[in-house]
Amino acid sequence: MHRTNLDSESAVTISVDDIAATRRNGEQKRDDGVTAVLMELLHQAAQREASDVHLVPGYPPTFRIHGKLERIGDEPLEPEQLEEIMKTLLPERLEAATQQRCNTDSSVSIIHNDTPCRFRANVYLAQGHWCACLRHIPHEIPSFEWLGFPEGLAQKLVSFSNGLVVLTGVTGSGKSASLASLINFLRTTGNHHVLTVEEPIEYIHQPGVGGIVTQREVGRDVDSFADGLKYGLRQDPDVVLVGEIRDRDTAQMAISAAETGHLIFTTTHTRDAKGALTRLVDLFPYESHDDVRKQLAMSLRSVVTQHLLPSAMEGEKRVLALEVLHVNSQVQAAIRAGKIESIESAIQTGKKDGMFTLDDDLRRLVRLGRITLETARHFAKDPVAITANSRTW
Repeated sequence: MHRTNLDSESAVTISVDDIAATRRNGEQKRDDGVTAVLMELLHQAAQREASDVHLVPGYPPTFRIHGKLERIGDEPLEPEQLEEIMKTLLPERLEAATQQRCNTDSSVSIIHNDTPCRFRANVYLAQGHWCACLRHIPHEIPSFEWLGFPEGLAQKLVSFSNGLVVLTGVTGSGKSASLASLINFLRTTGNHHVLTVEEPIEYIHQPGVGGIVTQREVGRDVDSFADGLKYGLRQDPDVVLVGEIRDRDTAQMAISAAETGHLIFTTTHTRDAKGALTRLVDLFPYESHDDVRKQLAMSLRSVVTQHLLPSAMEGEKRVLALEVLHVNSQVQAAIRAGKIESIESAIQTGKKDGMFTLDDDLRRLVRLGRITLETARHFAKDPVAITANSRTW
């Protein structure tokens, strides 16, 4: 894999071979030992199925494995050592921008056991020292079965001819993996043009049978999520994936595109469906809230909230728990009237439409032995009800 030619300064992909080549050509004069240390850590992370690698001065390199932090060795990293590692991660043309912005996204690729492995890297300053967090992006798009994502739910989400579908959850709750599986399902089972706007691109959809997937990266292929949507609608898409709604312009473009006949998938960072609705409305000025709620009531199709929970089996990967909201007439009325607090009861009474609460799913996972009762209580909205109902299992 070769370094990509970027017009912007937001992302880059490098590889072991690329680093070696640039050193041979005299483009970079850096400590080969630092590169070896970094690459060895990435190989270890891939081998141990770590989701994240944390490099912070004063701490040993640290992996997140199945949701738990695990230090690699006892020797803490020195600030100078981290600064050299950062230079390994960033080409020289990005270093000045990083110094100014204090945060830069990039990506690293290695070949592990003859298989490409990608890591999304965020380089940042903390107390004046450089740090990095590298997220492992699996090479293969995961199946719904591996994710624990109900295939019936997936079929419903991709069956909409238009509208807005939101996946929400805290950082690291598996939203990107679920979206990648949904897009792959769309591509392989239908004749669609799917456009994605991501920052950075994580799962790569290889050309194959079925439809077309066009992936655009913010900072490399397009300036912003909003621009990706604006110009993307002129590129004949059937479905658009917007990696995240962060600002008013992107939210307005997404809602408007959903109203005009496109199916839009996107994510937000909230803990439940109510929070996602509130977050979308609050991106707009207060005087616009009534109009936005009316638009949202008409365009929203579903909100799926994800949580990754510790498995009941020590050493197993984390378990996906969901809350699912589908927009019916009751939900439309609640959104339009701004009665977001009634969404919870709408989910509880909407089981015939395929809705269920987080607590419902926690009970299911306990019954199946996937999570412990203690874990269910910890994440439940109503731990007392979980305790009472557990006596009947």
